[in-house]
Amino acid sequence: KLARLKQGNYQLEKSRSAIYLPRSKSFPDNTELEATVTFLGNNPGQYVNQAAIEPNVISLRMHHSFIRLPKPGYKPRVFHPQSGMWVFNYQDYAQPINQPITQRFIARHRLAKKTPNASLSEAVEPIIYYLDPGAPEPVKTALIDGAMWWNQAFEAAGYKDAFQVKMLPADADPMDVRYNVIQWVHRATRGWSYGASVIDPRTGEILKGHVTLGSLRVRQDYLIALGLTSPFKGENSDTSPMKEMALARIRQLSAHEVGHTLGIAHNFAASVNNRASVMDYPHPKFSIQGNTIDFSDAYATGIGEWDKVTVAYSYSEFDQNTDEKSELNTILENANKSGLRFISDSDARPQGGAHALAHLWDNGKSAAEELDHVLKVRDLAISNFSADNIKNYEPYSVLEDVFVPLYFYHRYQVEAATKVIGGLDYNYATKGDEQTTTKPVDLALQRETLDAILKTLEPETLAIPKDKLGLFPPRAFGYGRSRESFKGKTGVAFDPLSAANTASDMTLKYLLHPQRANRLVLQKSLDDNQLSLDDVVSALTQTFSMTHEDAYLQEIQHQVNVNVLKYLMNLAVNKESYFQTKAIANK
Repeated sequence: KLARLKQGNYQLEKSRSAIYLPRSKSFPDNTELEATVTFLGNNPGQYVNQAAIEPNVISLRMHHSFIRLPKPGYKPRVFHPQSGMWVFNYQDYAQPINQPITQRFIARHRLAKKTPNASLSEAVEPIIYYLDPGAPEPVKTALIDGAMWWNQAFEAAGYKDAFQVKMLPADADPMDVRYNVIQWVHRATRGWSYGASVIDPRTGEILKGHVTLGSLRVRQDYLIALGLTSPFKGENSDTSPMKEMALARIRQLSAHEVGHTLGIAHNFAASVNNRASVMDYPHPKFSIQGNTIDFSDAYATGIGEWDKVTVAYSYSEFDQNTDEKSELNTILENANKSGLRFISDSDARPQGGAHALAHLWDNGKSAAEELDHVLKVRDLAISNFSADNIKNYEPYSVLEDVFVPLYFYHRYQVEAATKVIGGLDYNYATKGDEQTTTKPVDLALQRETLDAILKTLEPETLAIPKDKLGLFPPRAFGYGRSRESFKGKTGVAFDPLSAANTASDMTLKYLLHPQRANRLVLQKSLDDNQLSLDDVVSALTQTFSMTHEDAYLQEIQHQVNVNVLKYLMNLAVNKESYFQTKAIANK
């Protein structure tokens, strides 16, 4: 893998590899074995140099877990593409010829009511998650609060106190398979948080949930909040609203990752239903109040309506005389009738993704309207940005770091909006459920969205105001640039042209993605009353003839034009482009 990523050529060095005893342990239901494994190599790449003490010698840990199979009595539950659950499948060649070879079930914990026929009952064995005591306050309390939201969903499904969160006992080990764990880790980069499960490969039963949450996330949200405000004007600066916003995000993140360990998949269409699921990626929701930005409603509180549907599908108990499959279908039909939508990962990703309602990190029913709103919030925050966004005696280099997420604040909503162009509306429909299978986005909405997207390429949007540039001197001694900093081509001087270049590149790499361009060609051929690739290209290339009296804006216009040309050239030669797409781009 390192060689494929051009990070160096390495081979195993057996004399420097050995069993690592501190992490090799035995528990009642599992045995854990870990080894320190060393590789020797040459030509280390950038990532290796950043991470390894000696880049020609890489030591890492390799871990194996041996887990006792669970006791019998677990009943697998059938998978449905609209259930919102992860699919667990295997090939069963002993199935009758009129049955599918691929058997699909959901992954879930074992849960049963003490009183099976009661509308609300305690569980025989509740699902208990244990929090890493290493999490600091007030993060620790926020993690517990967010994870406990799931008990709302289990109560709605007929269970009393069936989902619990406790502190990990002092004598317990996170590797013990008997403990579902929420682990707090420190990391230096924008790493993902994870919610993973150990699953019985025969049935899909979840034996252990293990959440890994990174400490950088809470700091990123705090930095966003600082960029939107100027809290350090006076001696008694109050940053408690910024801290609370960051903690609100941590509550939501805790619920989200625990949801994965319960077997629940992402739902990126939840944001169109008033933030109906913690399994969406939430973008902070801000409003403008006069000349200030209000973020008291930045993140949702509590479990969502869609999350109750997934738990009901996964964990509801039915009378033994009831047709379980029919009851499960009724749960999903009722959710559909109430307007809830479910669209998951591959359909929501921005590059090549096409679903008009399912996006990562967006808000609202309309991607275009929300992009307009996000740009207004960004514009006001940049207008208000000053030295008061950092504390007294902090170097101005810190001010530049605070400005980075503010300047790129609109990037995720741009991703959402570009998916409407050449986009589709569709469901994971099944025969007989009367749901829309697929239809293209109508022309009026695509044109409205394209207009909103084009605003992100206007020099007036991309230009950091001249009166703000004096806030960003060359980096202070001891405060060098990092991967979180603006990139530039002017040496130690701050480079606003490269910042504009990066921002316009973010828009164009999605808008002129080959698969999107191909869909525009295809949809226009099927319906003349659709947006065409020619329409999009014409709208973009009009900027080539635009001139600005202000030389600064004109230079930014050149940066945009060069990026437009770059991505047209890419369409013209990309092997993923239709030949018709290549012809239009060449022209």
